Amino acid sequence: MIRVSFALLVAGFTAAQALAAENNKTLFPAVQPGAGTLTIYSTTDLVAIKPLIEDFQKSSPDVSVDYNEYLTNELNALASEACRKQEPLGDLLLSSSVDQLLKLANDGCAAAHTSPETLRVAEWANWRDEVFGFTYEPAVFVYNRSKVPPAEVPRTHVELADLLRERLDYYRGRVGTYDIRLSGIGYLLAFNDARQTTTVFGRLLESMARASAVARCCTGEILEEVAKGNLYIGYNLLGSYAYDAAQRHPELGVVVPRDYTLVLSRGALIPKGAQRADLGARFLDYLLSERGQSVARTNAFYFTESGELPPGVDGPQNLKESGVAQPIRIGPALLAVQDRAQRQRFIEDWSQSLIELNSPAWMRE
Repeated sequence: MIRVSFALLVAGFTAAQALAAENNKTLFPAVQPGAGTLTIYSTTDLVAIKPLIEDFQKSSPDVSVDYNEYLTNELNALASEACRKQEPLGDLLLSSSVDQLLKLANDGCAAAHTSPETLRVAEWANWRDEVFGFTYEPAVFVYNRSKVPPAEVPRTHVELADLLRERLDYYRGRVGTYDIRLSGIGYLLAFNDARQTTTVFGRLLESMARASAVARCCTGEILEEVAKGNLYIGYNLLGSYAYDAAQRHPELGVVVPRDYTLVLSRGALIPKGAQRADLGARFLDYLLSERGQSVARTNAFYFTESGELPPGVDGPQNLKESGVAQPIRIGPALLAVQDRAQRQRFIEDWSQSLIELNSPAWMRE
């Protein structure tokens, strides 16, 4: 997650158009008085959600939006504690760690919502009308074009594992991935990697450990290091953020793996007892609407279930038709991802394999 702080107002903007930000909090004032304030707690980077909030306010000019940005594990801890105290956290939660949202819903922390827009949601992206997926984001490889020769660009998980074995000295300490001890989305993706094929996951994890892979908390940190050339390859990163970074840094290449591609649908949940659940539902319906999905495809998340890959992305022309897409279903299976004992075992095994035994001390963060 990239934290962004706005302290300057652009000359010529009206007060209603200006953004007032303080640390992880950003206020989008209403254009005209009326409905009140929608409070959102989210893990989505401000730069990605901003076009959606601003377009939403064109159709709802009487709504102010108070946007609060957190890391996945931070948000989950806040929401869980608020639910325990029966004090709802805002009016809408948005998180890439849909397994954490599902557990919140299963614990009775969510309010159900149905509307014509929710009926448009794919069956795999709707849990009891309480957790809704509103994006379609593949987990991708990212590489630095000046550091990875064209002939070495990995296009499958096995190719990546083999590359790190064959060119161990060159790639040692130059591959980055999520630290699943810190990152909720990193844990979710790694857990589902292991579900796809234990053999391939184990082989890749061993190769990354031998290559002293660098573990980081957040997508932005890894992308920045790959763009600078400090890291050569980033593994299992959210495609939306990777593609956005590649637009700003032409040295970045983005690969959608051709053997299988995990696909995440970023989730939305209205907290039970939310003070302005009506506004939370209004924004949720906007996210799910054709208009909201169009803005997301053009300005925020870029990938879609049925459309072609964004220009310049290396991968199958159409994810769904190619058969490589493996959506992470928002359903009961995700509860196992959040089972405390299973989670602890998985993280311990991952840590022992990737961090403790094979990484030099300076990488243990």
